[in-house]
Amino acid sequence: MKVLAIGDLVGENGFEKLKTDLPNIQEAENIDFTIVNAENVAGGMGISTKIFNGLCKLQIDVLTMGNHTWGKKDIFSFITNQKLIRPANYSKGVPRTWVYNN
Repeated sequence: MKVLAIGDLVGENGFEKLKTDLPNIQEAENIDFTIVNAENVAGGMGISTKIFNGLCKLQIDVLTMGNHTWGKKDIFSFITNQKLIRPANYSKGVPRTWVYNN
């Protein structure tokens, strides 16, 4: 099995570059599973709904998050998506899913 791990996709330009290059890389390298760190893809911190939906259209198996998981309030509308992996080291008591009321 060939795994492609792309670390720290930063900003909208990074997203656009990924959209252009990822299919070619996956085909050329015969990639079976793709992981992308997306915690900084929206303006350098967090992830927006628009970008999340765009990433989901690509052949990406898992999107990982990190300390900027909560950088954009959009995250609350798709935090339970199974493609999205949150950090495991949040303090005890931080819920797996949040409801944002604002």
